[in-house]
Amino acid sequence: MKTELKEFRQYVAQVGEIDPIMIDVQKAEGIYVWDTEGKEYIDMLSGICVGNIGHRNPRVIDAVKAQMDKYMHVMVYGEFVQSPQLEYAKYLMANLPKGFDQIFYVNSGSEAIEGALKTAKIFTKRTEVISFKNSYHGSTLGAVSMLSAEEFTEKFRPLIPDCRSIEYNNEEDLEKITTKTACVVAESIQAGAGVILPSNDFLKRLRQRCTEFGALLIMDEIQTGFGRSGRLFAFENYGIVPDILCIAKGMGGGMPIGAFVGSKEIMNSLNNHHPLIGHATTFGGHPLSCVAALETLKTIVEDKLMEGVEEKGELYKTLLVHPRIKEVRGIGLFNCMELKEDENNKEVDWSRVLINLFEEGIISGTHLFNSNCISIKPPLTITEEEIRESCSRILRALDKL
Repeated sequence: MKTELKEFRQYVAQVGEIDPIMIDVQKAEGIYVWDTEGKEYIDMLSGICVGNIGHRNPRVIDAVKAQMDKYMHVMVYGEFVQSPQLEYAKYLMANLPKGFDQIFYVNSGSEAIEGALKTAKIFTKRTEVISFKNSYHGSTLGAVSMLSAEEFTEKFRPLIPDCRSIEYNNEEDLEKITTKTACVVAESIQAGAGVILPSNDFLKRLRQRCTEFGALLIMDEIQTGFGRSGRLFAFENYGIVPDILCIAKGMGGGMPIGAFVGSKEIMNSLNNHHPLIGHATTFGGHPLSCVAALETLKTIVEDKLMEGVEEKGELYKTLLVHPRIKEVRGIGLFNCMELKEDENNKEVDWSRVLINLFEEGIISGTHLFNSNCISIKPPLTITEEEIRESCSRILRALDKL
């Protein structure tokens, strides 16, 4: 059934400026999305790194249907013992490095960041929060307070105090982490900046500095988690373990769920407070989302989806060669395609690029702090044949510029 676009815009508040491209979704499955006119799109965003195991994965659907026949929402403050929460927690901990003992369920990545910040402040009894320039951690006020770009924050002032930003991959800036610092919030790989990888053991030096001065290291794996980098979480590629791990997006296989994870010592700091003073959530750990998350994680681990991720990413780097492409960079299936200026040094018209991609049946997007970068982040289930087809469509779109 076709949705009336005028009515949609009238009744549904938009998250930003209304784009000229709006797909009227009829169906999504695997790596594909179809509109109500039957046009097929390859999803190179994976729903913004949500559909790591593909849209409508059968294992997730079956688990959600089975749980619906038992119960849905009851209550999450501890009055009810719920096996979906326990089973997911046990399976996740079994696949994490030692030191992670407890999980706090929330509904989204922004909420995970908020809970982690509050936990760090309670645990360390400090106030300063350090993040990195050109990083994005969510749209709630605490997360927005960590944005370094004034154009994104000025309308929301006053922000949370004692937040400061330092340069990613700048070792000298690590000296700004002191005994006043409650926590440092970092992405393993900077997403919004255009898939910037850590260099020269930067994350190891960050880990060492935090340990030396008693600051908690919070890793934001909201986009990079659940197999996208070739490891379950991207920090595992760089020889470190954070104090608190924030997860969401690809966690639920299409169902809304997020969490932050830490040691029993750190997480117990929340237990010493009334829920409404420590941290609370009405729907966090919803049973439908938890069974979906469990099947998602089992699918990634048991079906060995991470084993081919590196090769698939390299295939994109090999095939995406075009005069307008400056570089394809990233790790595994967490990549971006950075475009060059044209022969007249004219900046890339990223909106035209996205329109061309949509016309060729490719769903993609730009990066918040670098609009010349186009996302290459398909589901982990994409095949070599599908990669080749997606590259052909991308190159045709670039030919039309």
